[in-house]
Amino acid sequence: MTTDSIALRLINQSDDCNNSSVLVFQKNLSTNFAEIAVAWQVIENLGTGWNHPFRYDLDLQVSAADSWGNYVPAKDSADGQLWTVVRDCNGDQIQRRGSANSPSEIQVANGLERGAITACIYRSGKLLATKSGVAPGQKAVFLFKPTIWIGVVSQVEEGQMLDSAILSSVNTPLDLTGIASADIVMSGGGPGRNSRPFSFELQNVQLM
Repeated sequence: MTTDSIALRLINQSDDCNNSSVLVFQKNLSTNFAEIAVAWQVIENLGTGWNHPFRYDLDLQVSAADSWGNYVPAKDSADGQLWTVVRDCNGDQIQRRGSANSPSEIQVANGLERGAITACIYRSGKLLATKSGVAPGQKAVFLFKPTIWIGVVSQVEEGQMLDSAILSSVNTPLDLTGIASADIVMSGGGPGRNSRPFSFELQNVQLM
């Protein structure tokens, strides 16, 4: 079985009484990456017994913003590609310019003569990672493994940069390697002294 996306479904089987939100994000594993992670998915108002389907596309999209806050339309990208922001007669553009230094990375270079850019990576149409302040002649490097991180949060919005406190509290990794579809079952929670830690487990896994 082959697929270009993984079908996921978050199922709330917890005893949560606080109507908590669930955060899903990925970590950029590039060695020269110093940017904080981004809230890729935030699932809100999921009642006990309810489920929330979402999609993990295997392919990514790449975009960039210039120093004036203008964004170029996202383009489909794959591991091993190098993209460069350049200027032509129509203004700043992002173009495929050969291969990245590693077949497992996506790289976004600033080929402008002046002005920093912000490199952006999207998955399933939502912001997954970003690198700001990429100066002319520099490049942002993105490297992802098929692992998502999931946990319970409050007051977090999709696309938001995540601070260290949130990152340390959302500490459940789920490896999606070789998976075509799966349920993510959320359990735990509850009121008062009997409250249990929230936990997340893959169930009903269908392989590719």
